[in-house]
Amino acid sequence: MSLYGAAKAVIAPAARTLWPIEAEGVDHIPARGPVILASNHLSNIDPLFIGVAVPRPVVFIAKEELFAEGNAAQRTFTRALRAIGQLSVDRKPGQSSKEAMDDSLRVLRDGSVFGIFPEGTRSPDGRLYRGQTGLAWLALSSGAPVVPLALYGTDRILPHGRTVPVLRRVGMRFGPPVDLSPWEGEAAKARSRRAATDAIMAAIQRLSGQEQVPRFAATVKAELQEQQERTRAETAGRPALRDRLRRGRRG
Repeated sequence: MSLYGAAKAVIAPAARTLWPIEAEGVDHIPARGPVILASNHLSNIDPLFIGVAVPRPVVFIAKEELFAEGNAAQRTFTRALRAIGQLSVDRKPGQSSKEAMDDSLRVLRDGSVFGIFPEGTRSPDGRLYRGQTGLAWLALSSGAPVVPLALYGTDRILPHGRTVPVLRRVGMRFGPPVDLSPWEGEAAKARSRRAATDAIMAAIQRLSGQEQVPRFAATVKAELQEQQERTRAETAGRPALRDRLRRGRRG
């Protein structure tokens, strides 16, 4: 038994007991050969439930921060991630994206299942954001079918900022492969990649019922973080402002 199979044999029964999973349309996933699973992204815990529900091993890209080489515990975790085929990627703009795409393409050319969250990061508010076109490049370059997937409920299990999961049901719906034939052989064309990615995101939306947002989730997150930092700075500055006003009145 592979390391992935051994880990799943332990994790899957426990996960299904703690978080009952209702999965529809799993039969849309081909029994063999390369396939891309394109999913919405609500929580850091999403890959766990996809891996449990899908009968074949699934390879995901994991953020580079998880592959730390600091203390013994971090090194052990890093070895485990790499042993089960997880790929690291530097998510800073413009860095390591080509390397990550090349690694992903090799996974597909090996005939494996590749899981991807085309929004690029978790949804900040439960809505479905614009997809990154690397998804279409992978699909059109490899010829692998793209099976859309909608997760629901995982944002309530491990919402942003929480470290201990809540016990709730998890739902997922798999749809039939998206027809990308209008853009076949056009992986090098930016307009075709965008159109193909939008078609995949539309298929995910039909399964999830989420409101679609024509913006990138990372951009919205950056704006929200900037607003929070501005609010904290303004709040921190109010006592000093009150003191200045009091001194002015006394004078």
